[in-house]
Formats: sequence, structure tokens, C-alpha cells
Amino acid sequence: MTFSDRFNAFREKYCLSIDALSEKTGIEKNMLLKLESGEAAPSEDMEKTIFACINCQDSSSSCMPKPDYSMQHGWESYAAEISVEYRQSIEEGKDIEKYEDLFASVSKMPSGSHKDRIADVLYEIVTKADTRCGYQYTEPDDLPSIRALRDRPEQENASVAPVGEALFDKIYGAWLGRIAGCMLGKTVEGIRTNELHPLLKESGNFPMHRYILSTDLTEEIVQKTKYPLKTRAYADAIDAMPVDDDTNYVVLAQVLIDKYGRDFTSDDVMHVWVDYQSKNAYCTAERVAYVNFVKGFRPPFSARYKNPYREWIGAQIRGDYFGYINPGNPEKAAEMAWRDASISHVKNGIYGEMFASAMIAQAAVEQDIEMILKAGLGEIPKTSRLHEAISEIISDYKKGMSREAAFAGIHARWNEHNSHDWCHTISNAEIVAASLLYGAGDFASSICMAVETGFDTDCNGATVGSILGMRNGAWSLDEKWTKPFNDLLDTSIFGIGRVKMSDMARKTISHIG
Repeated sequence: MTFSDRFNAFREKYCLSIDALSEKTGIEKNMLLKLESGEAAPSEDMEKTIFACINCQDSSSSCMPKPDYSMQHGWESYAAEISVEYRQSIEEGKDIEKYEDLFASVSKMPSGSHKDRIADVLYEIVTKADTRCGYQYTEPDDLPSIRALRDRPEQENASVAPVGEALFDKIYGAWLGRIAGCMLGKTVEGIRTNELHPLLKESGNFPMHRYILSTDLTEEIVQKTKYPLKTRAYADAIDAMPVDDDTNYVVLAQVLIDKYGRDFTSDDVMHVWVDYQSKNAYCTAERVAYVNFVKGFRPPFSARYKNPYREWIGAQIRGDYFGYINPGNPEKAAEMAWRDASISHVKNGIYGEMFASAMIAQAAVEQDIEMILKAGLGEIPKTSRLHEAISEIISDYKKGMSREAAFAGIHARWNEHNSHDWCHTISNAEIVAASLLYGAGDFASSICMAVETGFDTDCNGATVGSILGMRNGAWSLDEKWTKPFNDLLDTSIFGIGRVKMSDMARKTISHIG
């Protein structure tokens, strides 16, 4: 934070005018104005004088107390992400294009009460905005409307879920597959492909076919890569799967079912979130929802109130457990996913979790990858952007589009250097779908494709791994993917800590209806 930012924040907090501060410090008004604008930098003595004056202000002053904006995380400040709100609202079809310049100007304002107040006005504008003429998608949030717009695939015979050891093999495989895919992507979560691909090539891992190892990191590679490689977790330097939000959510869902049963409500999900994890365990849309809970906003309003991330990937990574406990029943898995997703997301953010959960449920009884994908699509509105995007991925694959062209197309449609694109439900769902199709059911090829493509690497690796772990079973997984974490998973969930995945799989079976 620059001196100018700190100066403005403290002066606003204590309601000190430039004139009053000049009188108290003996520093000329013109100099203070230059310090405020950043035109001039203070000497060490001048800085001490200014902040000594500010810090000794009488707390009983009639001025209303104001927050220290430097302490606010960007995810918790609607004003800080007002440009994301504009992009999100446009994609939802809101008629707000005439305000584009205003959104851009407000996004450039320094943090403070003025920016917050204007952002509140913009929130009211987008909330009340009409849908623009010609918008082609119909994307409801409520379950009856979602179901009314489905296009479910016909099934000749009812799916019969496995039992006994065959069921355990599927469920345990889903757990192991998710952990392995997550670990593969966790090492490079946040990297962009302009640095990821050279790293993989220089370490003999391109196309990707194994974990990235700490021994891959030569000093030359580390020095020329801006991404902080030395701070990451590596498969050859762990004795258990490290804590990750992608894996925490699966365990948290098990806690949810254990506590509230299969008929849990969205309010129950909210209570589990607040009771079992700290605020810092949640990111983007989930962080907004958590803060909204504390402020008294219950679902579904917790998802909608000042949440610019409402269609980001956060819900799509949370629904695996609902697929695990509904083998062969994608509709029930999607319904549970809807109850979960509705506390933090809307529209395609919700559909992403329903899509993933339904695919996992279907993978317990289906080998055909296209049919698994269509089972997921069959639980979301055919009139949605997500349905259209995944349908096009499938269509291009069936027409013979090459793997290289398919993934290049994803990169052409979505800019991995833009946070909204990088973390959106649809961009990452496209990667999941393409990885499943072009991987042709092979676990290693598919999770490696999902990670090698970039974007949200750990999330996509985990989702693909979960689906194919369920489809293929635990005993089909090569030991190179499972040995590094020794059947152990670390969580940051209160009262849970480290767990054995085989134990989690057995408990999962007890939750199957």
C-alpha cells in the first residue's frame, strides 16, 4: 500500500481536512496536497509527524468511525470488484451497457466510503435492470423451473448400482481419483500456460503424463519462472494429501449428511459452513456468501447480495459427494447439488454443480463417456449457456475435431489472464468435458489434459479424476497416482483434521439412500 493510499485512508477515517492537518502538523497545505495525490513523497520525519498526529486523534470525536480499507480482502469488497460485476451482469443479459463507462470509472477509484456508496448505487442498478432485447438464454435458479427446461437422455434400461465390493471399488476410486487429480493441479494452481508449458517441456513431462516433482525444479527453471514454484506442494515431498478447498468440500459434505441426513436444506449447508470452517477457508463466491451469512442474509439471498462471483467455479467443485451417495441416480445427485449451490451461486454457477454431481452419479453405472456427459447435461436447462457450451464441445468431438483444436478453441473463447474467464464455471466445465472425451476413459490421460490446459488446474483435475475414479474403480488406478498420499487426506475442517480415504469411502456407502 503506497503512502498516498495510507494517507487518504487515515485522513478519511479520522475526518481530518487538509487545513486541519496542516494546522496540527505545521506542514504547508500545498505539500500535503502533493502527498495526498502521490505527486510528492514524504521525508521520514514528515511521515512520522503526520501519522503521529493522526494516531493521537481523540476517539470520542463526533466523526463516525470508518473501516481501515487496507484490511479488507478484495473478495469481501463489492466495490473492489465492480468491474467483475459489470462483466457478470452483461453475460447474464442485463441491459446495463449504457453504464459501462461509469463502471470503469468507479473501478479505478481508490478504496473508501465514496467508492462504496457509488458501488451501492450500481448494485441497485444491476439488480433492477431489465433483460436486454434479444437475449437468447433462459436461466432460472429455482429447481422446478430448472427441471421444466431439461432435455434428459432416454435410457433403454434402468441403471442398476453396484453393491458390495464392487460398490466400494467405485466409491473409493472416486475419492482417490479426486485427490490424485487435485494434487496434480495443486502444484501449479494459478500458473498460466505461457509458463506451465515451458516448465513441463523442460522437465520431460509434455504432454503431461505424471506429477510435477520437486526434483524437476532446476535453479534455471525457478529463476526464469515468475510463478512461485518453490512455495508449492509436490507429490514427492508429501506424506498425505495437503489441505485444499477442493477436498475440504467433499469431507464437509459428508459432515453435512452425517448431521442433517439426505433431506438437508440450504440453511443446513449454511450452518455447517459457519460451524466447521473459518472465513479464510472460503474463496470468491463462497467468501461473499459466508460474509453474507454473518450479516444475516440467508439462502438464496446469500448468493445474490453483492456477489460478483455468482457464476464462478466455486459450486462446481463442491458437488462430488452428492454424486457419490447417489450412484446411478443423477437426478437425485443434481437435486442435492442444487440445494448446496444455491447458497452461493446463481444460474450457471448452480448448473455447474448439478452437472458435475450428475455425471459422477452416472459414472457409477455407465462406461460410455458421452452418455456420462449427457446425463450431466440432462439435469440442467437446455436453454442455458452451460448446456450450449458443453453440447458444442461434444458436437465438435463427434465431428472429428482434433484434441489440439478443441483446447485451442477453449483458449480462444476464454482469456486465461482474465480472472473472470480463468475462474468461470463454463470455461472450466468445457475443459472437464473435453478432457473426458479426448481422454477416452483413460484416467492418466484425462486428468493430465485437464491440468495441462491451464485455467483452474486443481479444480478441473479433481473433477475429472472424481468422474473417472468412479467409472473405472480404485483397483484400476496406477499406484503412481495414489502412493504419494498414502490413503491420507489433511483437512482444515474443525474437529476433523487428517482422515483415511478408505474410511471416508466406507462411511460414504452408509449415506447411500
